Amino acid sequence: MLNGNPPKRIRRGNTSSKKSLKYALTRIYAIAYIKSMESVFDIIAEPNRRAILSLLASSQQSVGELERQLGMPQPTVSKHLRVLREAGFVESRVDAQRRLYRLKPEPFQEVDDWLAQFRRFWSEHVDALERHLDRMDQSTPKKGKARTRPRDSNREGDKGETK
Repeated sequence: MLNGNPPKRIRRGNTSSKKSLKYALTRIYAIAYIKSMESVFDIIAEPNRRAILSLLASSQQSVGELERQLGMPQPTVSKHLRVLREAGFVESRVDAQRRLYRLKPEPFQEVDDWLAQFRRFWSEHVDALERHLDRMDQSTPKKGKARTRPRDSNREGDKGETK
């Protein structure tokens, strides 16, 4: 932009250029958001990291405490904590000679927000399963107890006949 004038290739009155630019920027943002969600799931897909996150969900802990509870070597725990810290899942603070780690809620809220669009599918399927099981329970007589009684009496009769 020179002297306050827009570049010659983009005209001020050209609304189709503005719309396509807006769409392109929206598409770029959506792609970037999808890639960030993919990377979030890549990070939490690793079982050791999920174990660390589970332990940190209850309270902040030091590397040594995590190491003892997980039975992993200290360098491995530190490596996973570094990945989680760089991704924004955990934060640390120095306490004397040790570093305490705790969860940061923001990335989990982002994952929860993203998953919200799929919850209706889960709840619909769970509700349908519950209705199906209720119908099965109501239409089926207590077969387990009814079958055992005749078998028991038949067995006693069979035992009596063989003697």
